[in-house]
Amino acid sequence: MPLAPRGPSRRTPRGGTRRPPGTAPTMGAVPAPPPDATRARPIGVFDSGVGGLTVLHELLVSLPHEDFVYLGDTARFPYGERTAAELERFCVEIAEELIARSVKLLVVACNTATSAALPALRRRMMETTLGIDVLAVVRPEAVAAVAATRTGRIGLLATPATVASGAYAEALAAVDPHVTLVAVPCPDLAPIIQRGFPFDDDVVRTVRAYVAPLRAAQVDTVILGCTHYPLIRPMLQRMLGRGVEIVTSGSALARQVEHALSSRALGSPRVDGEGAYRFLCTGDVESFRALGTRFLQLPLGEVEHVALRTGAAA
Repeated sequence: MPLAPRGPSRRTPRGGTRRPPGTAPTMGAVPAPPPDATRARPIGVFDSGVGGLTVLHELLVSLPHEDFVYLGDTARFPYGERTAAELERFCVEIAEELIARSVKLLVVACNTATSAALPALRRRMMETTLGIDVLAVVRPEAVAAVAATRTGRIGLLATPATVASGAYAEALAAVDPHVTLVAVPCPDLAPIIQRGFPFDDDVVRTVRAYVAPLRAAQVDTVILGCTHYPLIRPMLQRMLGRGVEIVTSGSALARQVEHALSSRALGSPRVDGEGAYRFLCTGDVESFRALGTRFLQLPLGEVEHVALRTGAAA
């Protein structure tokens, strides 16, 4: 006897529930916004020294209601000629310290650290309960430089480690593969700036030697690939010429931080008044405070000395 034809299957999908006929699938529930206690956490910022304070300055101006905690790894400054393995280890150790300080977002205000350790940092921060986003320099500057150049010839001043990493060449190619990059490693420029002011004729000659290849290449846009370098921007502009656009990371990175907070509903619940900012350093506290005030262009107040837990797995 022939079998009767089978009707439509009513099997419930694996892992799901059966909908009544004729009903549309429901959309996923909108996640609840983070509680105020989470939104009130500080934003963590770090650098090898005080150069990242130029980035923090832009963050304080752009996001006045937010709290910040800044860590300067001055005991191991400069990072510019460290190996990639060392830099990755240093950065993960710093991240562990800032996780312990309950940060809600991590900003890497060091170009050398970004070039060597960004993937490792992002892996580690995603392991936290909150799943902390990591934002960094390099890409914001690449985007700004491509937008600014008229000739497609872009210069870069950076530490040897940053130049050797190829991070800027890669970031620029991702934005516009037709631009030409002229990269100049500057092994002693960040230490010179970190030592403080005033600058003498030897410093001027050193900077002029780094600028010479960029002038010879007739670049029309120059990326300052170290957060220390904005402190000598007037000197660089004079040597490069008024027609050359200088690109720094602070303002572009501040916009990225603002967007990240908005997209994750992590903005501070504070409505009135200004947020607080505090400082940690691994080296001499008094030196950090004295020099840091010039970089930040605001009073630093108390600076806490920290000893990082070495040997954290990268």
